[in-house]
Amino acid sequence: MAQTDTTTRTDAPGVMTGKPLIESDRVEGTAVYDPQGDHLGSIKRLMIEKISGKVAYAVMSFGGFLGMGEDEHTIPWGKLTYDTGLGGYRTDITEEQLRGAPTFYRDRDDYDWSDRERERELHDYWRAPYYWPI
Repeated sequence: MAQTDTTTRTDAPGVMTGKPLIESDRVEGTAVYDPQGDHLGSIKRLMIEKISGKVAYAVMSFGGFLGMGEDEHTIPWGKLTYDTGLGGYRTDITEEQLRGAPTFYRDRDDYDWSDRERERELHDYWRAPYYWPI
């Protein structure tokens, strides 16, 4: 039986192109752009909810030069949409919002991923729906 390619190609944001899945190491390092298409930063890692397997957050690097002086910001995954025209993720987040956003430092003990209240604050800051059932 012959296989048919059912994928579509378009430059519209949020429209699937190519294969329906992507490896996490291909997402890491992908650029993130603001609403005007200006580069904001890049994705450092994904935070995946263990039980459901859903991506909850993208940790994004912002600022700095050649990896020095960067901040990392935890962005709810739903705030990002892949834009094939840009070859990266587009978001409605602005640079000003990032500058005032909660930061994430994996090597510090003050960011407890089991603290649901902390996650609520994060989602409320970004005005993003919670990824967990309420």
